[in-house]
Amino acid sequence: MNPEVKAYNQHQTDNEIAVCNLLASILNEQMPEAENKIWHRHPVWFLDGNPIVGYSKLKAGIRLMFWSGVSFEEDQLTPGTGKFKDASIIYTSTDQIKKPVLKRWIAKSKEIQWDYKNIYKRKGKLVRLK
Repeated sequence: MNPEVKAYNQHQTDNEIAVCNLLASILNEQMPEAENKIWHRHPVWFLDGNPIVGYSKLKAGIRLMFWSGVSFEEDQLTPGTGKFKDASIIYTSTDQIKKPVLKRWIAKSKEIQWDYKNIYKRKGKLVRLK
């Protein structure tokens, strides 16, 4: 695990550490080709410089967010607000994380991508890569 991500996880409560560590483990296992780092103060996985998935701590729990998640058409993922295509789910315990479901979402994240990497070059307009 990326040392910065490990440090991020260790700064959470015991239950949140377990959720973060499990998410990181599954993401690393399913996306070995991805770059993983702390970006905007939370762990994010990138493919070819494009943010794909990350998690962060909220009052309600650990939020797992897919940058192109709205396009996955998955009822369990809640769409973000605004013009972006993000969608997320909040976990409060490890038993809520269903590995087959998460693996399906990760597979979709590799196949369905909006170009967040170049959004500023396009003056805020999103273009679908895949």
